[in-house]
This record gives sequence, C-alpha cells and structure tokens, in this order.
Amino acid sequence: EVQLQASGGGLVQAGGSRRLSCAASDVTFDDYVIGWFRQAPGKEREGVSCISNSSGITYYADSVKGRFTISSDNAKNTVYLQMNSLKPEDTAVYFCAAGSVGAKLGRYEYDYWGQGTLVTVSS
Repeated sequence: EVQLQASGGGLVQAGGSRRLSCAASDVTFDDYVIGWFRQAPGKEREGVSCISNSSGITYYADSVKGRFTISSDNAKNTVYLQMNSLKPEDTAVYFCAAGSVGAKLGRYEYDYWGQGTLVTVSS
C-alpha cells in the first residue's frame, strides 16, 4: 500500500516562504499523480497543486498560482511544495495524496493520503 509522509509545516510570517515535502514509499512513483491539498478550520479540503510524475505536468489552484511551485525528485520519491509570498489565508493543514494518472485537483480523485502538516501564517 502506498504510504505518504508530509512534513515541513510550521509558523511563518506573512510574506515569508515555506517548503513542504511529501515522501512516498511502497510506490512506483511514475504510476501516480501526487497532489497537495489543504484544509482550513471550518472549511472543505481543497486542492492546491498536483504533479504527474511520469509527464511532469502540473496544476495549480488559482489562489496559489504564481506563489507556489510543485516539484518532484523521482530518485527520492519525494514531491515538494515551495510556498512563497505566504498570506494568512494560506493557514491550513496541508495534506499530500496519491492518485491515478490523470488526476487533477479533485479530492475524490486520490486514493492514498498522508497525515497533514500544519502551516500557520501570521499577519
């Protein structure tokens, strides 16, 4: 079974940067799309970004375009989410997930989920 481990959360000031990591195990990396989702208190879980490890195609939510960058190190089976120009509204628990090739930013397209990592952006 695919196992995912998200890390890198913490407290950051508005305007600052943070990099999240998602390490995947027991998986053939190229067979999956890895997505990042976030869930703020009282809100639905929303897709932030995803990357197809076989094609390199990426998708971003409009709210993070130009600020967040997703990348993949296939040798390490790790996907990164570089978050720049952070805003208080980016505060959320961030989750990584694995879905089949073709998955985009819909949470129901993903079958495997890691535990979340909390990012708090102070104003």
